[in-house]
Amino acid sequence: MDLDQLDPDRIPTHVALVMDGNGRWAQRRGLPRTDGHAAGEEALLDTVRGALDAGIRWITVYAFSTENWKRPAEEVRFLMGFNERLLLGRRDELHEKGVKVQFIGRRDWRVPRRVLRHITETEEMTKDNKVMTLSLAFNYGGRAELVDAVNSILEDGVKPGKVTERTIRKHLYDPSMPDPELMVRTSGEYRISNYLLWQLAYSELVFTDVLWPDFRREDLFDAIGQYQQRERRFGGIENTG
Repeated sequence: MDLDQLDPDRIPTHVALVMDGNGRWAQRRGLPRTDGHAAGEEALLDTVRGALDAGIRWITVYAFSTENWKRPAEEVRFLMGFNERLLLGRRDELHEKGVKVQFIGRRDWRVPRRVLRHITETEEMTKDNKVMTLSLAFNYGGRAELVDAVNSILEDGVKPGKVTERTIRKHLYDPSMPDPELMVRTSGEYRISNYLLWQLAYSELVFTDVLWPDFRREDLFDAIGQYQQRERRFGGIENTG
């Protein structure tokens, strides 16, 4: 789908992406799984550029999950290095385009210190940008986020019976993040895989068979087209006038 086929008044503010299928893309070509992850870089950049053209204000991508530590050590090392190279090689372009880059997830001992340093540097460089926020869920898990939120609430001394939805949101990794109106998952898998469990409560879900390295802005526009065909009622009923 082309951008001019979309209703410009119904572009979602926030789109969340599960970038799935890198390994299968590589295996189908007789390549190492790591080659699939490398090929996914161009998919991410073209998708972000397309989102900028469409006027999307916030993109969140699942870059590395808390469960990904279970993968073979070689693949984990590659993914750490890949995310580091992505930061160093692309942050200048993103900065020039007015993209604020931030990370949500646990910044614990498992993440190499140099990667944490580059994360901090990138966030500092782009913190004042206003055109779009690119949020990378890195060492992230939806359940882990909720556990961390509960522990933070307890540390703040909030009393039983005083916890509200607003309290929980305040203690999420990024309380300012708007809930995604749309979540897109590639590769034909029909699940959310512990991703943004709180934030996806009323998101529209679109699943595509396209493997992530083949995903481009046209696929994003197609997902937005599907989103625009749906009616969002948030538990209410259609207003028939």
